[in-house]
Amino acid sequence: MTQHHNLIGGRWTPGASCAPNTNPSDLSDVIGEYAQGGADDVQAAVAAATAAFPAWSTSGIQARHDALDKIGNEILARKEELGDLLAREEGKTRPEAIGEVARAGQIFKFFAGECLRLAGEVLPSVRPNIGVEITREPVGVVGLITPWNFPIAIPAWKIAPALAYGNCVVLKPADLVPGCAWALAEIIHKSGIPAGVFNLVMGRGRVIGEALVNHPGVAAISFTGSVGVGRGIAAACAKSGKKVQLEMGGKNPQIVLDDADLAQAVELSAQSGFYSTGQRCTASSRLIVTDAIYPAFVEALQARMARIKVGDARAAGTDMGPVVSQAQLEQDLAYVEIAKTEGARLAAGGERVACHTGSGRQGFFMAPTLFVDTAPGMRINREEVFGPVASVIRVQDYEEALAVANDTPFGLSAGIATTSLKHATHFKRHSQAGMVMVNLPTAGVDYHVPFGGRKGSSYGPREQGRYAQEFYTTVKTAYTLA
Repeated sequence: MTQHHNLIGGRWTPGASCAPNTNPSDLSDVIGEYAQGGADDVQAAVAAATAAFPAWSTSGIQARHDALDKIGNEILARKEELGDLLAREEGKTRPEAIGEVARAGQIFKFFAGECLRLAGEVLPSVRPNIGVEITREPVGVVGLITPWNFPIAIPAWKIAPALAYGNCVVLKPADLVPGCAWALAEIIHKSGIPAGVFNLVMGRGRVIGEALVNHPGVAAISFTGSVGVGRGIAAACAKSGKKVQLEMGGKNPQIVLDDADLAQAVELSAQSGFYSTGQRCTASSRLIVTDAIYPAFVEALQARMARIKVGDARAAGTDMGPVVSQAQLEQDLAYVEIAKTEGARLAAGGERVACHTGSGRQGFFMAPTLFVDTAPGMRINREEVFGPVASVIRVQDYEEALAVANDTPFGLSAGIATTSLKHATHFKRHSQAGMVMVNLPTAGVDYHVPFGGRKGSSYGPREQGRYAQEFYTTVKTAYTLA
C-alpha cells in the first residue's frame, strides 16, 4: 500500500501513523494510506513557514506569477488523471470531478495574474509638502482548513491567493479526502516555490486544526466547514487576535413562480438539489413553489428524479455518485425519518440503494429524495442535511415566497425561476443571501468573482476574485515629507 507523507519545510515527512483512504463507491478499494500528523507536525510546519516568510513576502512579482502559472498549467494538463482521483475518493461523478480540477487550475492562473496587478494608491495629504501612499502587504503565516466536498477547488481558492499576495501557508485538508490535497501539494512542491512557503499537514481536525488555530505564529485562519466548528474557530481567533475567514454552509432557497418556464425550473432544481449528491453548501434544499405551478412542478420533478442514475462515480452514465461516508449516509437517512415524523410526505427516494451498474460493489449509495407538503418550520427546512434531500414548500405568491426564502439562519445562495423582470429585479435586491441566481442553479459559481454569504453562512471577507485580497493582505499607509 502506497504511503503519502506530509510536506513540511520542503521535505516529505511521515506522520505518527497512517490512515486508509477508501473509495465510497467501492468499499473494497483503498486508494492509499495517508499520514496522520500531530501537534508536533504543526509546530514544525509553522516554523518552516515563518522562516520562509521574509524572503517570499518581499519576492519579485514575476517569480510569484511564474510559479502560480506553472501550478495552474500542470493541474489543467492532468485534469483527467486528477479528476479520476477526485471521483474515486470523494464520490463526485467523473465529469463533475474533472470540471472541479479544471476550476482549480483556472484559479491558480487567475491569481498568477493578480501577482502582476497588485495595486495601491498615492494621495495628497491635507498638509502641505507631504505625500501619502496606501499599499497592501501579506499578513504572514496563514492556516487553511478545507472540507471534503470540494477536495481540490477549495484548497486551490485558498492557497492561490495566499501565495499570490506573499503569505506562507500551512494546509490542513479534510481527513476524508487527503488524496487530492496531497496531489496538489506535490504539484506545488515541484513548481519551484521555496521550501517552507507551502506546507501540508494531514490528520484529524481536532488535532491538526486545533493546533493551527491556537498557534501564536499563525496570523490568520481560513476555514470552510460546519457551523459548530466555525463558531469555535471564530471564538479562538478573537481571543488570540488572529484574522479569520469562515464559510459554514447554507439552507438555500429556490423559488419557482407561477410564470416560470416549467422545464427550466425543474432542471435547475434537480441540478442544484441532487447533483454532487447534494453535498454542496450552495445546493438548493428548499424548493419554494407558488400555488398554480405547484402540482405540475412536483410531478415533473419526480419524473426528472426517476431518470437520475445513482452509482459508481467513475462509471459512464452515472448521474449521482455515493454519499461520501457511512457517517454522512446515516445522517442523511436520519433526516429522512425526522421529516416523516414531522408530517412531511415522502414523494421520492428516502432509502439506501444499490449501484445502478449492477457491479455488486458495496458503496454509500442513496436515492435522490424529495419531500412535499412541508412547512417552513420543519427541521428538514431549517437544518442543513448536506445530502441528496430536498423539500417543497407551497406558498401563495411571490411575497410569501420571498418571506419564506429569507426565513433562515443562513444566507449563502438563493435562486428564483421566473419570466417576470419585476420579480427578478426585486428578488436580487431583497434576497438576504450573498449570491443570487435568476433562472440558474444555486450551485454554480465563477472563480473570478466573490464567493460568500450572509448571516450564519459566512464570516469575514469574501473568498475568490480580487476580493480575496481583503483577507490575505493588510493595509499600510505611509507618509513622506517632500
